Amino acid sequence: MLDVQLLRTDLAGVAKRLSDRGYNFPVGEFEKLEAGRKAVQTETQELQARRNQLSKQVGQLKAKGADAAPLMAEVNAQADRLKALEQELESVQARVNDFLLGIPNVPHASVPAGKSSADNPEVRRIGAPRMFEFPVKDHVDIGAALGLDFDAAARISGARFVLMKGPAARLHRALTQFMLDLHTREHGYTEIYSPYLVSPDSMRGTGQLPKFHEDLFHIQADNLYLIPTAEVPVTNMVRESIVPGGELPLRYVCHTPCFRREAGSYGKDTRGMIRNHQFDKVELVQIVQPQSSYDCLEQLTGHAETVLQQLDLPYRVVTLCTGDMGFAAAKTYDIEVWLPGQQTYREISSCSNFEAFQARRMQARFRNEKGRTEFVHTLNGSGLAVGRTLVAVLENHQNADGSVSVPAPLRPYLNGAAVLRPS
Repeated sequence: MLDVQLLRTDLAGVAKRLSDRGYNFPVGEFEKLEAGRKAVQTETQELQARRNQLSKQVGQLKAKGADAAPLMAEVNAQADRLKALEQELESVQARVNDFLLGIPNVPHASVPAGKSSADNPEVRRIGAPRMFEFPVKDHVDIGAALGLDFDAAARISGARFVLMKGPAARLHRALTQFMLDLHTREHGYTEIYSPYLVSPDSMRGTGQLPKFHEDLFHIQADNLYLIPTAEVPVTNMVRESIVPGGELPLRYVCHTPCFRREAGSYGKDTRGMIRNHQFDKVELVQIVQPQSSYDCLEQLTGHAETVLQQLDLPYRVVTLCTGDMGFAAAKTYDIEVWLPGQQTYREISSCSNFEAFQARRMQARFRNEKGRTEFVHTLNGSGLAVGRTLVAVLENHQNADGSVSVPAPLRPYLNGAAVLRPS
């Protein structure tokens, strides 16, 4: 949520910066809401001043033994009006709040202008794509003999699901364990086990509601949502709280399944595991002080990259331009892994700094050195998407005989196996 004071002091500037990301800020609607709020506040302040003046006069009359009844009647009448104004002001402020919930975050000054993913500049490229001496297969064809079963998943649940068995299931589990161990042992994150169902307040806190309701799985009977990412429950750990400044930064890592309806992606990536309704992620979340949040964004992105480096997977990092950014982000790096089966780089992690956008929605604050409260800054990124990492391992480390070489860091989680072979 944007700071309403920023809108009040620099409405034109904010509208311009939001237009860079393709959002047409409804200036007239905001000005109308503000005019209504100011009118109610002005009348409230004038009545309060008048009531204070009358109360003083009543006291003076009573001290002299004079009749104060007429003035007391006026004071009581104003009290009734003040109560009505307080309710009206509360209603106006609720409308302002609802308005703000639909406004995206303002891009950081360092975010490049652009309209789509085609305008995302490359920051760095690590590792060279492997040159194969045999016809390259994609993960669907490789995985069929290793336990990826899309037909069984379709019979059980429908399209955009996968069932894994045997070597594929073990590899998926090994990747998850490897990522958790790496981030807890080497990067200093605290492991979290979180609920997979969350309240609407939690979804609003991190920005999924109200804008992305159609992309979420909603259980109406209980008014709960299946999480689209562990970002939601983990970030909401600090909702409606004041964190002592000395405890920051907080670093959490959490493995969960993620559930997305993919309502806006009809016909996209229908083959394989790239875009499913259910998939696993190892999510990194940081809660930090504002002055350090952009250093932390670089750090968090590096932590996600380490997974790819240790698994010997070629990748690149791009900065999302203004037109390709997520709703709540102030700046985002996408990490894209090379997939030989598609002959292209595909997103495997998005690492974002939300600044105080989520914190303001959640009322998540910290106490600074002067004892005053400020909003924390929140960050998150996949470290990594487990299914897409499995896809990348299968395709990049495939062999001519249909087997897959196991990257060295994963072997301890697979009983020392150096190669996964078809069952």
